[in-house]
Amino acid sequence: MSEEIENDLNKLMKQKIEKYKEFKERGIKNYDEKYKVDTHAEDILGNFDEYEGDTVKMAGRIMALRTHGKASFADIQDTSGQMQLYVKVDLIGEERYELFTELDIGDIVGIEGEVFQTNRGQTSVKVKDFTLLTKSLRPLPEKFHGLKDKEMRYRQRYLDLIMNPEVKDTFEIRSKIIRSFRDILEEKGFLEVETPMMHPIPGGANAKPFVTHHNALDMELYLRIAPELYLKRLIVGGFDRVYEINRNFRNEGMSYKHNPEFTTLELYQAQADYHDMMDITEKLVVESAKETLGTTELNYQGKDIDLSIPWRRVTMKELVKEETGFDYNALEDSKEAYKRAKEIGVKIEDEGLSKGEVLYEIFEKLVEEDLIQPTFVMDYPIEVSPLAQKKENEPEFTYRFEAFINGWEIANAFSELNDPFEQKERFKQQMEHREAGDEEAQMMDKDFIKALEYGMPPTGGLGIGLDRLIMLMTDSKSIRDVIFFPTMKPEQNN
Repeated sequence: MSEEIENDLNKLMKQKIEKYKEFKERGIKNYDEKYKVDTHAEDILGNFDEYEGDTVKMAGRIMALRTHGKASFADIQDTSGQMQLYVKVDLIGEERYELFTELDIGDIVGIEGEVFQTNRGQTSVKVKDFTLLTKSLRPLPEKFHGLKDKEMRYRQRYLDLIMNPEVKDTFEIRSKIIRSFRDILEEKGFLEVETPMMHPIPGGANAKPFVTHHNALDMELYLRIAPELYLKRLIVGGFDRVYEINRNFRNEGMSYKHNPEFTTLELYQAQADYHDMMDITEKLVVESAKETLGTTELNYQGKDIDLSIPWRRVTMKELVKEETGFDYNALEDSKEAYKRAKEIGVKIEDEGLSKGEVLYEIFEKLVEEDLIQPTFVMDYPIEVSPLAQKKENEPEFTYRFEAFINGWEIANAFSELNDPFEQKERFKQQMEHREAGDEEAQMMDKDFIKALEYGMPPTGGLGIGLDRLIMLMTDSKSIRDVIFFPTMKPEQNN
Protein backbone atom coordinates (compact mmCIF):
# COMPACT_ATOMS: atom_id res chain seq x y z
CA MET A 1 0.00 0.00 0.00
CA SER A 2 1.45 3.37 -1.02
CA GLU A 3 2.21 6.01 1.60
CA GLU A 4 -0.32 8.37 -0.02
CA ILE A 5 -3.15 5.85 0.22
CA GLU A 6 -2.13 4.98 3.78
CA ASN A 7 -2.30 8.65 4.76
CA ASP A 8 -5.74 9.04 3.14
CA LEU A 9 -7.04 6.02 5.04
CA ASN A 10 -5.64 7.33 8.32
CA LYS A 11 -7.38 10.67 7.75
CA LEU A 12 -10.69 8.95 7.01
CA MET A 13 -10.37 6.76 10.08
CA LYS A 14 -9.57 9.76 12.24
CA GLN A 15 -12.68 11.54 10.95
CA LYS A 16 -14.84 8.50 11.68
CA ILE A 17 -13.48 8.18 15.21
CA GLU A 18 -14.17 11.86 15.84
CA LYS A 19 -17.72 11.38 14.59
CA TYR A 20 -18.14 8.37 16.90
CA LYS A 21 -17.05 10.49 19.88
CA GLU A 22 -19.38 13.30 18.83
CA PHE A 23 -22.32 10.89 18.53
CA LYS A 24 -21.54 9.55 21.99
CA GLU A 25 -21.56 13.06 23.45
CA ARG A 26 -24.93 13.70 21.81
CA GLY A 27 -26.34 10.56 23.44
CA ILE A 28 -26.66 8.65 20.17
CA LYS A 29 -26.33 5.01 21.14
CA ASN A 30 -24.57 2.30 19.20
CA TYR A 31 -22.80 -0.99 19.95
CA ASP A 32 -25.20 -1.90 22.74
CA GLU A 33 -28.64 -2.53 21.20
CA LYS A 34 -29.93 -5.55 19.33
CA TYR A 35 -32.51 -5.02 16.62
CA LYS A 36 -35.51 -7.24 15.94
CA VAL A 37 -35.27 -8.17 12.25
CA ASP A 38 -38.26 -9.74 10.49
CA THR A 39 -37.21 -9.52 6.83
CA HIS A 40 -34.08 -9.95 4.71
CA ALA A 41 -33.19 -8.48 1.33
CA GLU A 42 -33.67 -11.73 -0.60
CA ASP A 43 -37.16 -12.15 0.87
CA ILE A 44 -38.30 -8.89 -0.70
CA LEU A 45 -36.33 -9.12 -3.95
CA GLY A 46 -37.62 -12.61 -4.64
CA ASN A 47 -41.24 -11.93 -3.66
CA PHE A 48 -41.97 -8.24 -4.31
CA ASP A 49 -45.66 -8.81 -5.03
CA GLU A 50 -46.12 -10.36 -1.59
CA TYR A 51 -44.24 -7.59 0.24
CA GLU A 52 -45.39 -4.49 -1.68
CA GLY A 53 -46.87 -2.00 0.78
CA ASP A 54 -45.84 -4.03 3.83
CA THR A 55 -43.86 -2.53 6.71
CA VAL A 56 -40.64 -4.47 7.33
CA LYS A 57 -37.75 -4.33 9.78
CA MET A 58 -34.26 -4.98 8.39
CA ALA A 59 -30.67 -4.54 9.51
CA GLY A 60 -27.52 -4.26 7.45
CA ARG A 61 -24.31 -2.44 6.61
CA ILE A 62 -24.46 0.77 4.57
CA MET A 63 -22.59 0.10 1.30
CA ALA A 64 -23.59 3.24 -0.59
CA LEU A 65 -25.02 6.62 0.45
CA ARG A 66 -26.37 9.29 -1.93
CA THR A 67 -27.78 12.51 -0.48
CA HIS A 68 -29.98 14.79 -2.60
CA GLY A 69 -31.19 17.74 -0.53
CA LYS A 70 -34.33 16.67 1.32
CA ALA A 71 -34.11 13.02 0.19
CA SER A 72 -31.40 10.39 0.23
CA PHE A 73 -30.80 6.91 -1.12
CA ALA A 74 -28.68 4.25 0.52
CA ASP A 75 -27.86 0.58 -0.09
CA ILE A 76 -27.66 -1.72 2.90
CA GLN A 77 -26.22 -5.20 2.78
CA ASP A 78 -27.46 -8.01 5.00
CA THR A 79 -26.60 -11.70 5.01
CA SER A 80 -28.75 -12.35 1.94
CA GLY A 81 -28.02 -9.39 -0.35
CA GLN A 82 -28.48 -5.64 -0.83
CA MET A 83 -31.58 -3.47 -0.53
CA GLN A 84 -32.02 0.14 -1.57
CA LEU A 85 -33.37 2.54 1.04
CA TYR A 86 -35.26 5.76 0.33
CA VAL A 87 -35.02 8.28 3.14
CA LYS A 88 -36.99 11.55 3.01
CA VAL A 89 -37.12 14.40 5.48
CA ASP A 90 -40.97 14.51 5.28
CA LEU A 91 -41.12 10.88 6.50
CA ILE A 92 -38.70 10.94 9.42
CA GLY A 93 -38.41 14.62 10.38
CA GLU A 94 -35.60 17.18 10.15
CA GLU A 95 -33.56 16.02 13.15
CA ARG A 96 -33.60 12.32 12.22
CA TYR A 97 -32.92 13.08 8.57
CA GLU A 98 -29.90 15.19 9.47
CA LEU A 99 -28.57 12.32 11.58
CA PHE A 100 -29.05 9.90 8.68
CA THR A 101 -26.98 12.11 6.38
CA GLU A 102 -24.19 12.09 8.97
CA LEU A 103 -23.88 8.29 8.78
CA ASP A 104 -20.95 6.76 6.91
CA ILE A 105 -20.49 3.91 4.50
CA GLY A 106 -19.72 0.89 6.65
CA ASP A 107 -22.07 1.80 9.50
CA ILE A 108 -24.58 -0.87 10.53
CA VAL A 109 -28.18 0.28 10.87
CA GLY A 110 -31.60 -1.11 11.64
CA ILE A 111 -34.48 0.28 9.57
CA GLU A 112 -38.25 0.13 9.57
CA GLY A 113 -40.08 1.05 6.41
CA GLU A 114 -42.53 0.31 3.60
CA VAL A 115 -41.68 -1.84 0.59
CA PHE A 116 -42.26 -0.07 -2.74
CA GLN A 117 -40.78 0.45 -6.21
CA THR A 118 -39.27 3.70 -7.41
CA ASN A 119 -40.31 5.38 -10.66
CA ARG A 120 -37.42 3.52 -12.32
CA GLY A 121 -38.74 0.20 -11.08
CA GLN A 122 -36.12 -0.30 -8.35
CA THR A 123 -37.40 -2.37 -5.44
CA SER A 124 -36.75 -0.32 -2.31
CA VAL A 125 -37.78 0.35 1.26
CA LYS A 126 -39.20 3.77 2.19
CA VAL A 127 -37.68 4.40 5.63
CA LYS A 128 -40.01 5.44 8.45
CA ASP A 129 -37.45 5.06 11.24
CA PHE A 130 -33.86 3.90 11.67
CA THR A 131 -31.41 3.04 14.44
CA LEU A 132 -27.62 3.26 14.37
CA LEU A 133 -26.52 -0.15 15.61
CA THR A 134 -22.75 -0.05 15.10
CA LYS A 135 -20.48 2.81 14.03
CA SER A 136 -17.78 1.65 11.61
CA LEU A 137 -14.41 3.17 12.50
CA ARG A 138 -12.38 1.92 9.54
CA PRO A 139 -13.20 3.03 5.98
CA LEU A 140 -14.19 0.28 3.54
CA PRO A 141 -12.10 0.08 0.36
CA GLU A 142 -15.09 1.30 -1.65
CA LYS A 143 -13.07 3.85 -3.60
CA PHE A 144 -11.02 1.02 -5.12
CA HIS A 145 -14.18 -0.69 -6.47
CA GLY A 146 -13.95 -3.57 -4.08
CA LEU A 147 -11.18 -5.50 -2.38
CA LYS A 148 -8.90 -6.95 -5.07
CA ASP A 149 -5.58 -7.63 -3.35
CA LYS A 150 -5.43 -11.42 -2.84
CA GLU A 151 -3.17 -11.33 0.23
CA MET A 152 -5.39 -8.80 1.98
CA ARG A 153 -8.50 -10.78 1.07
CA TYR A 154 -7.13 -13.91 2.75
CA ARG A 155 -5.74 -12.06 5.79
CA GLN A 156 -8.88 -10.00 6.32
CA ARG A 157 -11.56 -12.48 5.25
CA TYR A 158 -14.18 -10.44 7.11
CA LEU A 159 -13.43 -7.51 4.80
CA ASP A 160 -13.40 -9.81 1.77
CA LEU A 161 -16.90 -11.02 2.67
CA ILE A 162 -18.15 -7.45 3.02
CA MET A 163 -16.70 -6.18 -0.25
CA ASN A 164 -17.04 -9.31 -2.40
CA PRO A 165 -20.44 -10.88 -1.63
CA GLU A 166 -19.86 -13.64 -4.19
CA VAL A 167 -17.24 -15.07 -1.81
CA LYS A 168 -20.07 -15.87 0.58
CA ASP A 169 -21.63 -18.05 -2.13
CA THR A 170 -18.50 -20.23 -2.21
CA PHE A 171 -18.66 -20.87 1.52
CA GLU A 172 -22.40 -21.51 1.44
CA ILE A 173 -21.77 -24.18 -1.23
CA ARG A 174 -19.01 -25.60 0.98
CA SER A 175 -21.43 -25.91 3.88
CA LYS A 176 -24.08 -27.54 1.68
CA ILE A 177 -21.61 -30.11 0.30
CA ILE A 178 -20.53 -31.13 3.79
CA ARG A 179 -24.15 -31.29 4.95
CA SER A 180 -24.95 -33.47 1.93
CA PHE A 181 -22.11 -35.83 2.85
CA ARG A 182 -23.48 -36.14 6.37
CA ASP A 183 -27.01 -36.81 5.11
CA ILE A 184 -25.84 -39.55 2.74
CA LEU A 185 -23.73 -41.26 5.40
CA GLU A 186 -26.50 -41.06 8.01
CA GLU A 187 -28.85 -42.72 5.53
CA LYS A 188 -26.29 -45.51 5.06
CA GLY A 189 -26.09 -46.12 8.81
CA PHE A 190 -22.75 -44.44 9.56
CA LEU A 191 -22.15 -42.93 12.99
CA GLU A 192 -20.38 -39.56 13.16
CA VAL A 193 -17.59 -39.62 15.76
CA GLU A 194 -14.76 -37.45 17.03
CA THR A 195 -11.22 -38.68 17.62
CA PRO A 196 -8.18 -36.95 19.18
CA MET A 197 -6.48 -33.99 17.53
CA MET A 198 -3.30 -34.51 19.56
CA HIS A 199 -1.56 -37.85 19.14
CA PRO A 200 1.29 -39.36 21.15
CA ILE A 201 2.41 -41.11 17.96
CA PRO A 202 1.78 -39.60 14.50
CA GLY A 203 0.15 -42.10 12.17
CA GLY A 204 -2.45 -42.85 9.54
CA ALA A 205 -0.53 -41.30 6.65
CA ASN A 206 2.98 -40.63 5.42
CA ALA A 207 3.46 -36.98 6.35
CA LYS A 208 5.56 -34.71 8.54
CA PRO A 209 3.62 -33.71 11.70
CA PHE A 210 3.47 -30.51 13.72
CA VAL A 211 4.99 -31.05 17.17
CA THR A 212 3.70 -29.57 20.42
CA HIS A 213 4.40 -30.11 24.12
CA HIS A 214 1.98 -30.94 26.92
CA ASN A 215 3.29 -29.22 30.04
CA ALA A 216 1.26 -31.08 32.67
CA LEU A 217 2.22 -34.49 31.30
CA ASP A 218 5.67 -33.29 30.21
CA MET A 219 5.38 -35.13 26.91
CA GLU A 220 5.68 -34.43 23.22
CA LEU A 221 2.47 -34.61 21.21
CA TYR A 222 1.70 -34.32 17.51
CA LEU A 223 -1.18 -32.57 15.79
CA ARG A 224 -2.87 -35.33 13.90
CA ILE A 225 -1.95 -36.00 10.30
CA ALA A 226 -4.92 -38.38 9.92
CA PRO A 227 -7.60 -39.92 12.16
CA GLU A 228 -7.24 -43.38 10.57
CA LEU A 229 -5.74 -45.43 13.38
CA TYR A 230 -8.24 -44.15 15.96
CA LEU A 231 -11.23 -44.72 13.70
CA LYS A 232 -10.07 -48.28 13.06
CA ARG A 233 -9.83 -48.80 16.82
CA LEU A 234 -13.56 -48.04 16.88
CA ILE A 235 -14.16 -50.74 14.27
CA VAL A 236 -12.29 -53.14 16.57
CA GLY A 237 -14.57 -51.99 19.39
CA GLY A 238 -17.70 -53.02 17.51
CA PHE A 239 -18.87 -49.92 15.62
CA ASP A 240 -19.41 -51.23 12.09
CA ARG A 241 -19.70 -47.88 10.29
CA VAL A 242 -18.02 -44.70 11.52
CA TYR A 243 -16.98 -41.42 9.95
CA GLU A 244 -15.37 -38.14 10.93
CA ILE A 245 -15.31 -34.77 9.17
CA ASN A 246 -12.58 -32.67 10.70
CA ARG A 247 -9.17 -31.05 10.40
CA ASN A 248 -5.80 -32.68 9.72
CA PHE A 249 -2.43 -30.94 10.06
CA ARG A 250 0.66 -31.61 7.96
CA ASN A 251 3.92 -29.72 8.29
CA GLU A 252 4.61 -29.62 4.58
CA GLY A 253 4.87 -27.20 1.68
CA MET A 254 2.11 -24.82 0.64
CA SER A 255 0.65 -24.34 -2.83
CA TYR A 256 -2.59 -23.52 -4.59
CA LYS A 257 -3.86 -26.97 -3.58
CA HIS A 258 -2.08 -27.46 -0.22
CA ASN A 259 -2.75 -25.80 3.13
CA PRO A 260 -1.07 -27.00 6.36
CA GLU A 261 -4.47 -27.54 7.99
CA PHE A 262 -7.20 -28.99 5.84
CA THR A 263 -10.54 -30.77 6.13
CA THR A 264 -11.18 -34.39 5.29
CA LEU A 265 -13.97 -36.90 5.47
CA GLU A 266 -12.69 -40.25 6.69
CA LEU A 267 -14.92 -43.29 7.04
CA TYR A 268 -14.60 -47.00 7.84
CA GLN A 269 -17.04 -49.82 7.19
CA ALA A 270 -16.78 -53.37 8.49
CA GLN A 271 -17.40 -56.21 6.02
CA ALA A 272 -16.46 -53.97 3.10
CA ASP A 273 -13.52 -53.64 0.71
CA TYR A 274 -12.05 -51.06 -1.62
CA HIS A 275 -14.67 -51.80 -4.30
CA ASP A 276 -17.36 -50.77 -1.81
CA MET A 277 -15.35 -47.62 -1.10
CA MET A 278 -15.37 -46.77 -4.83
CA ASP A 279 -19.16 -47.04 -4.81
CA ILE A 280 -19.42 -44.78 -1.77
CA THR A 281 -17.00 -42.24 -3.27
CA GLU A 282 -19.06 -41.99 -6.45
CA LYS A 283 -22.29 -41.61 -4.50
CA LEU A 284 -20.92 -38.94 -2.16
CA VAL A 285 -19.42 -36.79 -4.92
CA VAL A 286 -22.23 -37.17 -7.45
CA GLU A 287 -25.13 -36.77 -5.01
CA SER A 288 -23.56 -33.73 -3.33
CA ALA A 289 -23.01 -32.13 -6.77
CA LYS A 290 -26.64 -32.72 -7.71
CA GLU A 291 -27.84 -31.42 -4.35
CA THR A 292 -25.74 -28.25 -4.28
CA LEU A 293 -25.16 -27.41 -7.95
CA GLY A 294 -28.07 -29.16 -9.62
CA THR A 295 -25.75 -30.86 -12.12
CA THR A 296 -22.89 -33.34 -12.50
CA GLU A 297 -21.36 -31.32 -15.34
CA LEU A 298 -18.58 -29.03 -14.08
CA ASN A 299 -16.37 -26.51 -15.80
CA TYR A 300 -13.20 -25.98 -13.83
CA GLN A 301 -10.99 -23.15 -15.11
CA GLY A 302 -12.10 -23.84 -18.68
CA LYS A 303 -11.98 -27.66 -18.47
CA ASP A 304 -15.23 -29.63 -18.79
CA ILE A 305 -15.52 -32.40 -16.17
CA ASP A 306 -18.27 -35.01 -16.12
CA LEU A 307 -18.87 -36.48 -12.65
CA SER A 308 -21.57 -38.89 -13.75
CA ILE A 309 -21.32 -42.56 -12.79
CA PRO A 310 -19.57 -44.87 -13.54
CA TRP A 311 -16.06 -43.49 -13.11
CA ARG A 312 -13.23 -45.25 -14.87
CA ARG A 313 -11.51 -47.99 -12.83
CA VAL A 314 -7.98 -48.94 -13.90
CA THR A 315 -4.89 -50.35 -12.16
CA MET A 316 -1.80 -48.18 -11.79
CA LYS A 317 0.40 -50.47 -13.83
CA GLU A 318 -2.19 -50.66 -16.66
CA LEU A 319 -2.55 -46.88 -16.70
CA VAL A 320 1.21 -46.25 -16.69
CA LYS A 321 1.70 -48.71 -19.56
CA GLU A 322 -1.14 -47.09 -21.48
CA GLU A 323 0.23 -43.56 -21.02
CA THR A 324 4.01 -44.12 -21.19
CA GLY A 325 4.71 -47.63 -22.54
CA PHE A 326 6.38 -48.61 -19.23
CA ASP A 327 5.42 -52.30 -18.85
CA TYR A 328 5.81 -53.35 -15.22
CA ASN A 329 5.08 -57.01 -15.92
CA ALA A 330 7.89 -57.23 -18.48
CA LEU A 331 10.58 -56.05 -16.01
CA GLU A 332 12.97 -58.55 -14.47
CA ASP A 333 14.16 -56.41 -11.58
CA SER A 334 14.50 -52.88 -10.21
CA LYS A 335 17.67 -52.29 -12.24
CA GLU A 336 15.71 -52.75 -15.44
CA ALA A 337 12.92 -50.56 -14.01
CA TYR A 338 15.43 -47.71 -13.51
CA LYS A 339 16.67 -48.14 -17.06
CA ARG A 340 13.18 -48.02 -18.57
CA ALA A 341 12.23 -45.03 -16.39
CA LYS A 342 15.22 -43.10 -17.68
CA GLU A 343 14.30 -43.96 -21.27
CA ILE A 344 10.87 -42.36 -20.86
CA GLY A 345 12.28 -39.25 -19.21
CA VAL A 346 11.92 -39.96 -15.49
CA LYS A 347 15.11 -39.38 -13.53
CA ILE A 348 15.07 -41.06 -10.11
CA GLU A 349 17.62 -39.84 -7.57
CA ASP A 350 17.15 -42.60 -4.98
CA GLU A 351 18.88 -45.73 -6.30
CA GLY A 352 17.43 -47.99 -3.63
CA LEU A 353 13.83 -48.08 -4.88
CA SER A 354 11.95 -51.26 -5.73
CA LYS A 355 10.19 -51.94 -9.04
CA GLY A 356 6.92 -50.88 -7.45
CA GLU A 357 8.35 -47.63 -6.14
CA VAL A 358 9.77 -46.82 -9.59
CA LEU A 359 6.30 -47.46 -11.05
CA TYR A 360 4.83 -45.07 -8.47
CA GLU A 361 7.42 -42.37 -9.33
CA ILE A 362 6.55 -42.63 -13.03
CA PHE A 363 2.85 -42.43 -12.26
CA GLU A 364 3.29 -39.31 -10.12
CA LYS A 365 5.56 -37.53 -12.61
CA LEU A 366 4.02 -38.42 -15.96
CA VAL A 367 0.48 -39.68 -15.53
CA GLU A 368 -1.59 -38.29 -12.66
CA GLU A 369 -1.79 -34.69 -13.85
CA ASP A 370 -3.54 -35.85 -17.05
CA LEU A 371 -6.37 -37.60 -15.17
CA ILE A 372 -8.93 -34.85 -15.76
CA GLN A 373 -12.09 -36.96 -15.79
CA PRO A 374 -12.93 -38.90 -12.59
CA THR A 375 -10.70 -41.98 -12.41
CA PHE A 376 -10.08 -44.65 -9.78
CA VAL A 377 -6.40 -45.64 -9.95
CA MET A 378 -6.24 -49.06 -8.31
CA ASP A 379 -3.66 -51.40 -6.80
CA TYR A 380 -0.79 -49.31 -5.41
CA PRO A 381 2.65 -50.81 -4.68
CA ILE A 382 2.93 -52.25 -1.18
CA GLU A 383 5.95 -50.10 -0.34
CA VAL A 384 3.86 -46.89 -0.49
CA SER A 385 0.79 -48.40 1.18
CA PRO A 386 1.77 -49.49 4.71
CA LEU A 387 -1.83 -49.70 6.00
CA ALA A 388 -3.46 -51.45 3.04
CA GLN A 389 -4.09 -55.15 2.57
CA LYS A 390 -1.84 -56.81 -0.01
CA LYS A 391 -3.37 -58.52 -3.03
CA GLU A 392 -3.57 -62.28 -2.81
CA ASN A 393 -2.47 -62.94 -6.39
CA GLU A 394 -0.01 -60.02 -6.62
CA PRO A 395 1.63 -59.59 -3.21
CA GLU A 396 3.78 -56.66 -4.42
CA PHE A 397 0.56 -54.63 -4.77
CA THR A 398 -2.27 -53.69 -2.39
CA TYR A 399 -6.02 -53.29 -2.45
CA ARG A 400 -5.75 -49.51 -2.52
CA PHE A 401 -7.08 -46.85 -4.85
CA GLU A 402 -6.84 -43.11 -5.20
CA ALA A 403 -9.53 -41.15 -7.02
CA PHE A 404 -8.37 -38.38 -9.33
CA ILE A 405 -10.25 -35.45 -10.84
CA ASN A 406 -8.55 -32.61 -12.74
CA GLY A 407 -5.22 -34.30 -12.09
CA TRP A 408 -5.71 -34.00 -8.32
CA GLU A 409 -6.00 -36.76 -5.80
CA ILE A 410 -9.35 -36.21 -4.10
CA ALA A 411 -9.78 -39.57 -2.36
CA ASN A 412 -7.65 -42.39 -0.96
CA ALA A 413 -9.01 -45.78 0.14
CA PHE A 414 -7.97 -49.30 1.12
CA SER A 415 -9.15 -52.71 1.90
CA GLU A 416 -7.66 -52.26 5.35
CA LEU A 417 -4.79 -54.38 6.60
CA ASN A 418 -6.11 -56.23 9.67
CA ASP A 419 -3.37 -58.85 10.21
CA PRO A 420 -1.44 -57.69 13.32
CA PHE A 421 1.70 -59.64 12.40
CA GLU A 422 1.92 -58.14 8.93
CA GLN A 423 1.01 -54.66 10.19
CA LYS A 424 3.86 -54.86 12.70
CA GLU A 425 6.29 -55.79 9.92
CA ARG A 426 5.05 -52.92 7.77
CA PHE A 427 5.59 -50.50 10.67
CA LYS A 428 9.12 -51.87 11.09
CA GLN A 429 9.84 -51.19 7.43
CA GLN A 430 8.51 -47.66 7.86
CA MET A 431 10.76 -47.17 10.88
CA GLU A 432 13.74 -48.21 8.78
CA HIS A 433 12.82 -45.56 6.23
CA ARG A 434 12.50 -43.06 9.06
CA GLU A 435 15.93 -43.93 10.45
CA ALA A 436 17.31 -43.48 6.94
CA GLY A 437 16.06 -39.89 6.93
CA ASP A 438 12.46 -40.10 5.70
CA GLU A 439 10.63 -37.69 8.04
CA GLU A 440 7.25 -38.66 6.55
CA ALA A 441 7.56 -42.39 7.27
CA GLN A 442 5.18 -43.74 9.90
CA MET A 443 6.18 -44.60 13.44
CA MET A 444 5.45 -47.84 15.27
CA ASP A 445 2.10 -47.65 17.06
CA LYS A 446 2.17 -50.53 19.52
CA ASP A 447 -1.30 -49.83 20.89
CA PHE A 448 -2.78 -50.02 17.40
CA ILE A 449 -1.08 -53.40 16.94
CA LYS A 450 -2.58 -54.45 20.28
CA ALA A 451 -6.02 -53.41 19.04
CA LEU A 452 -5.59 -55.51 15.89
CA GLU A 453 -4.60 -58.46 18.06
CA TYR A 454 -8.11 -58.39 19.56
CA GLY A 455 -9.42 -58.73 16.01
CA MET A 456 -10.60 -56.23 13.41
CA PRO A 457 -13.14 -57.51 10.88
CA PRO A 458 -12.50 -57.12 7.12
CA THR A 459 -12.88 -53.38 6.65
CA GLY A 460 -12.93 -50.79 3.90
CA GLY A 461 -11.64 -47.30 4.62
CA LEU A 462 -11.93 -44.05 2.67
CA GLY A 463 -10.58 -40.51 2.99
CA ILE A 464 -11.78 -37.59 0.84
CA GLY A 465 -10.05 -34.21 0.73
CA LEU A 466 -12.99 -31.84 1.06
CA ASP A 467 -11.11 -28.62 0.30
CA ARG A 468 -9.95 -29.79 -3.13
CA LEU A 469 -13.36 -31.19 -3.97
CA ILE A 470 -14.96 -27.87 -3.02
CA MET A 471 -12.40 -26.06 -5.19
CA LEU A 472 -13.63 -28.10 -8.15
CA MET A 473 -17.30 -27.56 -7.41
CA THR A 474 -16.92 -23.79 -6.95
CA ASP A 475 -14.38 -23.23 -9.76
CA SER A 476 -11.93 -21.77 -7.24
CA LYS A 477 -8.32 -21.30 -8.37
CA SER A 478 -6.73 -21.75 -4.94
CA ILE A 479 -7.40 -23.80 -1.84
CA ARG A 480 -7.22 -20.48 0.03
CA ASP A 481 -10.42 -19.45 -1.75
CA VAL A 482 -12.39 -22.22 -0.01
CA ILE A 483 -10.88 -21.96 3.50
CA PHE A 484 -12.18 -19.05 5.56
CA PHE A 485 -8.84 -18.32 7.24
CA PRO A 486 -5.96 -20.00 5.37
CA THR A 487 -2.46 -20.18 6.83
CA MET A 488 -0.46 -17.07 5.92
CA LYS A 489 3.04 -15.73 6.45
CA PRO A 490 3.26 -12.95 9.06
CA GLU A 491 2.28 -9.62 7.52
CA GLN A 492 5.27 -7.41 6.78
CA ASN A 493 5.05 -3.91 8.23
CA ASN A 494 5.56 -1.10 5.72
